[in-house]
Amino acid sequence: MHLTPMRFKNFTWPHNPEVYTVEYRRRIAVHPLPFGGCVMQELGSAYRVLKGEGVFVGKDAYRKFQDLAEVFHTEGPGLLVHPVWKTERAYFAALEVVEEPMPDFVRYRFEFWEDWDGYDGGLKAVETETTGSAGGLGSGASQSGRTHTVGKGDTLWGIAKEYGVELAALIRANPQIKNPNLIHPGEVVRIP
Repeated sequence: MHLTPMRFKNFTWPHNPEVYTVEYRRRIAVHPLPFGGCVMQELGSAYRVLKGEGVFVGKDAYRKFQDLAEVFHTEGPGLLVHPVWKTERAYFAALEVVEEPMPDFVRYRFEFWEDWDGYDGGLKAVETETTGSAGGLGSGASQSGRTHTVGKGDTLWGIAKEYGVELAALIRANPQIKNPNLIHPGEVVRIP
C-alpha cells in the first residue's frame, strides 16, 4: 500500500514516521469543594493530539532534522497532511531528539495539536469577475454549476480528490464554510 507523505507547512517528510498515536482530549476544569470532593466543569470541545516517532537516515539525516526544527520554530498553526488521518489545521506543539543524533541517523518524536478554532480566522471571499449570464456568478461561486451534498464521513479533502480539484480552490469556492475541517452531512459544497 502506498501512503501519502506526511506534510506540515512547507516541510514534507522524506519517509513517513514509524509510530503514530492519536489521543482525544476534552478540556475539563476541576473545582474543589470546601468540605471535600470536587465538581468538574467541561470547558469546551474535545480536540486531538497526534504524536509520533520516526527517524531520518542517510548522509543528510541531520540536515533534514534541522529543516524540521526550523518549521517547528515558525509561529502559528499550519495545515497538517497525515498519511492516515484527515487533513487538519494544527499547531506543532513539540519536537524532541530521542537519542544522540549522528550525521546519518536522527531519531525524533513530535506532537501536533489539532486546532478547531476555524481556518486562519475563517474563510474570506475571493473577488472574481462575474459572468455576463443572468444572475452572474459572484465571488467564490462555482462556475461549473456542480455541487456535492455532504454525506457522513465526508471531508473537503476527500471531496476535492473525488472531483479532481485543488483543495484550496474548493475552499475558495465555498466561503460559507467557516471551518474546512468541520463540515456536516446535508451541507451543499460548490465544486469549482
